[in-house]
Amino acid sequence: MRKSLILLPLLLCAAPALAQTAAPQLPPQLADPALADRLANAAQALSKAVLDLPVGELKAATEGRQATPAERRMTVRDFARRDDPDFDRKIQRRIAEAKPMVRRGMKAINDALPAVMQGLEQAQQSLDRALANMPDPTYPKR
Repeated sequence: MRKSLILLPLLLCAAPALAQTAAPQLPPQLADPALADRLANAAQALSKAVLDLPVGELKAATEGRQATPAERRMTVRDFARRDDPDFDRKIQRRIAEAKPMVRRGMKAINDALPAVMQGLEQAQQSLDRALANMPDPTYPKR
């Protein structure tokens, strides 16, 4: 009987620690390394689409003249190749090199999320305390 009287308060003190929720994490779909590959593939497709945009007529219009047939077919890729003949290969390589960086970034976000959420909760508590201490606007002034 005495043991139960001593253990009961100890169990009640430990209850808040047991009631804490698990640390927040990114949804499994966002933490999946395959997502980095899909993002890189989407970036490659997007870069191809941007590089294939026709800009020759725009160039001629900014110069105040009509575009020639060759200029009408000119794309962003053509402009980039003029300065760097290996442009296509370099941009594809840079996008491929980004996959590990995206994976590391996703892992870093997942690792930092519990601390960020804890900081936000502390900020919320501080705001709640500050709001609780604000004077009542309906209180009569002297």
